Amino acid sequence: MAASFVQAPAETVDVGGTPFAYRELGPAAGGPLVLLNHITAVLDDWDPVVVDGFAAERRVIVVDLRGVGGSGGTTPDSIEAMAADTVTFLEALGLDTADLLGFSLGGMVAQAVAQQRPDLVRRIVLAGTSPAGDEGPAGWGAGLQSAFGKSATEGKHPKHFLFFSPTLRSQEAADAFLARLDERTEDRDTLVTDETIGAQLAAATKWEQGTSPAGLADVDKPVLVVNGDNDILVPTISSFHLARLLPNATLSIYPDAGHGGIFQYHDLFVQQVLDFLRD
Repeated sequence: MAASFVQAPAETVDVGGTPFAYRELGPAAGGPLVLLNHITAVLDDWDPVVVDGFAAERRVIVVDLRGVGGSGGTTPDSIEAMAADTVTFLEALGLDTADLLGFSLGGMVAQAVAQQRPDLVRRIVLAGTSPAGDEGPAGWGAGLQSAFGKSATEGKHPKHFLFFSPTLRSQEAADAFLARLDERTEDRDTLVTDETIGAQLAAATKWEQGTSPAGLADVDKPVLVVNGDNDILVPTISSFHLARLLPNATLSIYPDAGHGGIFQYHDLFVQQVLDFLRD
């Protein structure tokens, strides 16, 4: 396999007649850690230092779900349908079980996978995400528009505003994170379409309006819940709600950090996840 995420080649697998794009690295042996990403994100939006950190010990699989990036098909407008696609993807790779790491929208998908097919899931990491019925995701559209407006006027990337706190320390971490995202110069993934973003926003809104968090009480898998202390996309309080709803959860909150706290504190996050998965 590739020595680093930047070098990992793009692969595809047939998922019910639709090609799903993914990249894989790390040891071939052992159960995989499958990464599910945030709204608007493609494979290249995963931080290479985080993926490489995981891959030092674990087989890591990063995937574009239906209609996202290099994957075919049309993005569904519900979290439950995205979860069903994730299950079919895991089965297409011949996996009997996997650990899941879901960030933001991906964390919602991971929750739904654990409820739909608990037999496929061993452990779960939920970063910057919320249980169904919690306030926040329905406002993502306005948040994205605001960030793109600030990006144009201030000459910064939207993720400076969406993922990081306005403090000097956090903004310096944003600069370093964005530089790492640009390390891959060849065979980069296809950007998401407006159609995909619209479907993802619709799915997030339905998630906020949903009433299924009670189902989390039946998710008996060990779960690590992580967030920054000042998340403006998915309010940090949602991470506390998740930890309370899940019967076997550990909560970690990073100071002076936003939605992208896992990238600001990448060394700590990688170590926490690897320790959690080893138990």
